[in-house]
Amino acid sequence: YAEIYLPPTVGFVGHDYTKYSSPAYSFYGRPTQLNRGSPGPRYYVDPNLTRFGHSAGPAYSMLARGRSAMTPGPGNYSPERCPVPTHRRPPSYSIGYRTRYCSSDQVPAPNKYSLPPVIGPRVPAKISAPAFSMSATCRHGGYSEDLSQTPGPAHYHKTDPNSYMKKGPAYSMLGRARTSKQEITPGPGAHSPEKVSGYKNRAPGFSMGIRHSEYTTPLIIDVSI
Repeated sequence: YAEIYLPPTVGFVGHDYTKYSSPAYSFYGRPTQLNRGSPGPRYYVDPNLTRFGHSAGPAYSMLARGRSAMTPGPGNYSPERCPVPTHRRPPSYSIGYRTRYCSSDQVPAPNKYSLPPVIGPRVPAKISAPAFSMSATCRHGGYSEDLSQTPGPAHYHKTDPNSYMKKGPAYSMLGRARTSKQEITPGPGAHSPEKVSGYKNRAPGFSMGIRHSEYTTPLIIDVSI
């Protein structure tokens, strides 16, 4: 018959997995040759390292952009320009350069066409009022041709009213006559008519003299009684 062994409940190796096991520790002896380069218990142990390996959550690092990276940044995208497929939009057209196969095309450009006028008698779809044009006068054969060569109003001279009415006063201004004696008569600009007040009412005026010195001897006159 085959022998069946149950897993032990003591120890760590081969422990019964259906039973609760306490923490187990092992002690070793001092090695025969010590490592002289060991830093001792001062070295730092990463807390994410366990006896089963590295155990930690996802971690990310942010580095500088590499020189060879040609990926566009978020600012280069324009999501607002992207049309929504489910929305209706009007048709759009683009105008490109003329191809080399149409270099000999004789079709005129859009700015070569002229629309019909909307002012005047030649509007095709509207009723217009009568229009007239004024041309120059014909010298020969016209209805205004002057065969008798009669002079116009501008050819007559205006009669001076003094010849058939009372003659008005006339004045002339001549230069200053030269005399042998030098005249000292003042000119018109030397007079000041605005300062003359002999014929106008005016307020009383006062004048102030100079201040006399206190050290001046007063004038004393003996008066006989």
